Amino acid sequence: MNEHSFIFLSLLFIINIGGSMSGKFLLLNKEVPSFMTPEKFEDHIEEFAKTARDFLDKEVHPVAEEIQSDEAKMILNPKLMAKAGELGLLMIEVPEEYEGMGMDLSTGLRVAEQMDEGSFGTTYMAHTGIGTLPIVFFGTEEQKKKYLPKISSGEWISAYGLTETGFGSDALGAKTKAVLNEAGTHYILNGSKQFITNAGFADLFIVYAKVDGEKFTAFLVEKTFPGISTSKEENKMGIHGSSTRAVILEDCEVPVENVMGEIGQGHKSALGILDIGRLKLGIAGVAGTKRAIKLSVEYAINRKQFKTPIAQFGMMRNKFAEMASKLFMFESAMYRTSGMIDEDLAKVDPKDPDFKKKVGKVFKDYDVETAMMKVMGSELGSFSVDQGVQIHGGYGFTEEYEIARMYRDARINRIFEGTNEINRLLIPVQILTHTMKGKLDLMGSLNQILKELKEDSVDKSYDSEKPLDREMRVVELTKKLVIYTVGTYVKKFMNKLADKTFTFTEGEYYYEPISNLVMEAYQMESGVVRAKEILEANIKNKLTKEYVELATFEGFSRVRSIASQLIATLSVDEKEHSRNMAGLWKLTMDYPVNTAALKEKIAEVIIEQGKYVI
Repeated sequence: MNEHSFIFLSLLFIINIGGSMSGKFLLLNKEVPSFMTPEKFEDHIEEFAKTARDFLDKEVHPVAEEIQSDEAKMILNPKLMAKAGELGLLMIEVPEEYEGMGMDLSTGLRVAEQMDEGSFGTTYMAHTGIGTLPIVFFGTEEQKKKYLPKISSGEWISAYGLTETGFGSDALGAKTKAVLNEAGTHYILNGSKQFITNAGFADLFIVYAKVDGEKFTAFLVEKTFPGISTSKEENKMGIHGSSTRAVILEDCEVPVENVMGEIGQGHKSALGILDIGRLKLGIAGVAGTKRAIKLSVEYAINRKQFKTPIAQFGMMRNKFAEMASKLFMFESAMYRTSGMIDEDLAKVDPKDPDFKKKVGKVFKDYDVETAMMKVMGSELGSFSVDQGVQIHGGYGFTEEYEIARMYRDARINRIFEGTNEINRLLIPVQILTHTMKGKLDLMGSLNQILKELKEDSVDKSYDSEKPLDREMRVVELTKKLVIYTVGTYVKKFMNKLADKTFTFTEGEYYYEPISNLVMEAYQMESGVVRAKEILEANIKNKLTKEYVELATFEGFSRVRSIASQLIATLSVDEKEHSRNMAGLWKLTMDYPVNTAALKEKIAEVIIEQGKYVI
């Protein structure tokens, strides 16, 4: 048995955490099946997405500034949500039998992408996502019939109450308590929820409390129930036009029939819906980047310095190219993830007695991927609006221009649904956990890499005549680098693994670079595979190849750098470092790319079209 095999087998006996196939994209020699991409949406879905865009342009953008005040947002948000409900924009993922459209997650994301305008986007996403889907997937038949028609039409607005003071990213650390009354008719809830989106105008709250202080449980609480109230509005840095308040429960009376799911099983809906919430947060990065590009191009064309439009300056053009290429790759990963979840959800029969359990398992299966979408999407959005402010120069720092508000609004996305630090912690821990449980055969791929290194048989060849064949080889090497580095990480803790004193927190310093490696690999593969499909299908496009060549080069450069630094910190002495680095460099290849030419080509088209284009 080789050293790395021993490490992983040791882990199997040490950790006993549930898990499934999250992270399976890392496995080698697995053909990537065709996945969902924006090009595959049918015409009627694109028409519906256009309806959403038109609604945003005609109804939301004209009041985007007015809605920022505390007084106006309490009036405008409910009105806008009611209008959105009339257009069917709130019922996309609600089953038809409850007066919804019964569409899938990918369609919901496609529409949400059009609706994600700062403050109102926050209101909309909180309502249609974490405010609706827990009932869709975990509510009783009676609860679905009672509440879904109201919230899918916009008659009622919903909110999700999980976070508490002192318990943010620790989702299950709630202190809110629920006790059954003597008559057995109502649960009496006491406690408070913090930073609840839509709280100021919500009609229904999905609230989590511990029955008898122990059993974590979900409740559906109407605003008219005795004992529920809200605090004043939070004075936030951004998203001023959304409502954020504390929800206070003082002897709040909730009928027993409003328990959502089983007593003590609230974690299934809480964690499952957080996974979907993270995915939906990722789409904000897509929407924000597209908007930032459009606004910045418009400004750069008209703004002159030295009698020349700043759109002609190389450093400005580089910014457009970087935003657009990063967007293409992330957008590919986003819809790939939603498509895989849709496929698995479609296999679960709503009439199955174990429907809730099986749905919860589907969400759990993609906890790594949804965490990645949240982190990458929020950081893409932040990067893009920051570039947009820079392109606008001094004017970008004034409230006169929309990009300033976008900059403030985007900041919360790295905190929502578990901070990016918590999600970066989740990614490597879950991958290792699934491997330890034998649910993810990462060890098989690792053994293959070690064999190739020993025999000096790492394949770096590619067919230059095949579109993006070189990039596919780079993707394969990237995944090998990730697996090799993870193996080096585990090796560092080999002695503690042997005597069973290892804890995950001891290696926490290394989780951020490991998660960054994993995210690069997933995003890179998603973008390259999508681009190959576009080119092979002869779909009309302008920049697909250029986006992928630029983003893959830059991504692979980052992977080599991160892996080198990580292995340096993991090696116990210079001799081991030299040995580990020798293996690492065997897993890299020369990858000459004229990035200047690629960026110029991308910028030329983006500036000509005035927006992000494929």
